[in-house]
Parts: sequence; C-alpha cells; structure tokens
Amino acid sequence: MEPQEEARTARDPVARPPASSPSQTPHEEEHREGGTAPLGEEADGASADGLWQLPVERAERRPECSRCSRPQKVCLCPFLPLHPLHISTHLYVIQHPAEESKVLRTVPLLAACLPQDKCKVKIGRRFSEERDPELSDVCRRSGTLILYPGDEAANLEEFILDSPVYPSTIIIIDGTWSQAKDIFYKNSLFRLPKQTLLRPLQALCSFQLQHGAQIRLSKEYLLKNGLYPKPMPKNKRKLRKMELLMNSVKI
Repeated sequence: MEPQEEARTARDPVARPPASSPSQTPHEEEHREGGTAPLGEEADGASADGLWQLPVERAERRPECSRCSRPQKVCLCPFLPLHPLHISTHLYVIQHPAEESKVLRTVPLLAACLPQDKCKVKIGRRFSEERDPELSDVCRRSGTLILYPGDEAANLEEFILDSPVYPSTIIIIDGTWSQAKDIFYKNSLFRLPKQTLLRPLQALCSFQLQHGAQIRLSKEYLLKNGLYPKPMPKNKRKLRKMELLMNSVKI
C-alpha cells in the first residue's frame, strides 16, 4: 500500500519557485525586486521631461493695415474712398468687447471712411454718467437717435420728415442680437434717445421670414401669456427676475 500512495502523491503538482527568465540579467532582476523601473523606462521619462524645457517659438502676427485693420494680404483699402466722406451727422458706435477680436469686423472699415471727428467708437458693456459724461450728454440731446429695433422704434426716413429737428447724432450698437439687447436694456442712458429703425433691416427680417425663418417669442411674451413651457424656478433670485419680466420691468 505504501508504494501506491507514493505513486499517487508523485503525480500531484509540486509548487516550485518561479525560475528567472534567461533573458533577464542580474541587474534587471535587482531592479524588478526592488520595485524600480528599468533603465530604458528611466531614459524615456528623462527625454519626455526634456521636451518641456525646449524654447517655444511664438507665432508672428501677420502685419496689419493701419487704416482698415485687416491683414495686409487682404487689405480692403483699395475698395474704400480715397478721402473721408463728409457727413453732417455724428456717429457713436457702441461696440461689444467680443466684436473687437472678430476677423470680419466692419467697424474699422466704417471709421476709415468717415472723418475722425464724425465717428467715435466706444467699447464696453456698461456705461454710466459718472464713467462717461460725454456719452451721457450726447444721449440727453434732443437731436440724438439710437438705432435699435425696439417696440417704440420708428422708421428713420419718417422721423426725419416729421421731426422739426434734424438728427445730429446717431448711436449704433455693434454686436449680436443678444449682445445688443443686453447693452440696450442694462444701460439706462441708451433708453433716453428716440429709437429708430432702418427700412433695409425691416426688409431683411421680412425676407428671412418668407424663406423659412421662424419667429422666436421672447421669454417676456411667454410669461405674460401663460405659454412658458418650463416650471418656475425655485431660486428666489431667478424667480424675482421672472416676476420683473411679467411686470414689463426691463432687467
């Protein structure tokens, strides 16, 4: 019986210590047992760290035209008037800061076509009497108009025919629809002049509606008529804004 038992136990697997690979050197085994990385990985890490120390070459800005502010390769000055146009009306362009960095900006082209004393550009979002007394004085003049398509806007041509005072200054807001609305309603100075609207803008809006554009109702209109699809906010500050919109208080 004893030989059979010995034979049966001889077939069982015997736990042996893992043999080291013949391709590993004693130095690599020492690194593996000590938990350190091999020399090849250390070298790769050192080369990657060296990339951060390389000098960064700054891209040179393309030379711009001093008149139209366009790159010299695409300068538009040959298509602009050689001499500034003589106009009797002063223009104040209120430009949103985001428009200043756009590539296809048109305000420099407008300024290049008019005398410097007839076209002034002011960049910003907020304006007040304390910070800009000159603009405050302009907004309070009876001959100042602001080009904005509000509910009280009148056609500029009709205003000139009906008004005994010829407009001496026109304020233009440069920005997207949302940016222009934000500037108009959050600066009380711009609600002092008479609002006007040009016929080309009305024609453009009508053309867009006839060719598939959709009328988007404002949040104020939806709240007043009970058509607002979302639940009222629980935040007191947001709820207060909703109430001001429903009461026709511009915020």
